[in-house]
Amino acid sequence: MSADTLTTWVLCWRIARRDGATIGLTGHDHDLWIDGLRYRAAPGLTPSAILRGDGLDPDLMDASGALTSEAIGERDLLAGRWDGASVAAIAVDWTGEAAPVALGQGEIGTVQLGEGGFTAELRGVGALLDRPVAEETSPDCRAALGDRRCRVAMAGRRRFARVDTWDGQGVLTLDRAEPVANAYGQGRLIWFGGANAGLESAIAWSEGNRLWLSAAPAFAVEGTPLIELVEGCDKRLETCLSRFANVANFRGEPFLPGIDLLTRYPGA
Repeated sequence: MSADTLTTWVLCWRIARRDGATIGLTGHDHDLWIDGLRYRAAPGLTPSAILRGDGLDPDLMDASGALTSEAIGERDLLAGRWDGASVAAIAVDWTGEAAPVALGQGEIGTVQLGEGGFTAELRGVGALLDRPVAEETSPDCRAALGDRRCRVAMAGRRRFARVDTWDGQGVLTLDRAEPVANAYGQGRLIWFGGANAGLESAIAWSEGNRLWLSAAPAFAVEGTPLIELVEGCDKRLETCLSRFANVANFRGEPFLPGIDLLTRYPGA
């Protein structure tokens, strides 16, 4: 085989999860070190054609591979640990004679599992242009509790607790009670221990020392794992006034007439 038919270029992926964990994967037959990060050999990881252009259409790419890497497993994919992870694809000359070439970047979108493998959709930064540029009016507040628009201080509204019991579905009993009625309703639960460590669960309702989760945890709750509770808000003007005294930053229109105004007629 002549030299001009050989190539020293390989594809590499840098994947950073939302919790900060970062891994590197390469289609080469042995590991590579690039910018201080070890790219582990994953020959079974193959990309689709990478479509890029100078227009405003989002860059899309698929990646598929076998579930053989210790870093990416079926349990973690199903649990959502990799949802929204940032991905950078680069072409690397493993001889070191040429600089790496950036091929695309974005975040992991839809993940589908098959027999012994997975397929992940990678959304490019151009996909951000598909988001609405203007908000729709609503009677409920559109801000998230504690964000830059809400401005409610969250320092005293995050608390640690331990799970005493779990009903096997979505109800937890804790070792401490809530500070006010339904304090954690529409809030978040962050797992610090057990099989769910690093994951988050949405809280639908809280009462005393019990929580009702919007969905069952990804994995079974064993023992008394440590959790962090973040207070929530039901987005109503009355709650913003009575509980947070934050009406000045309320981001809703509770008194704006709705579409039913157009259907009214005399005597209705």
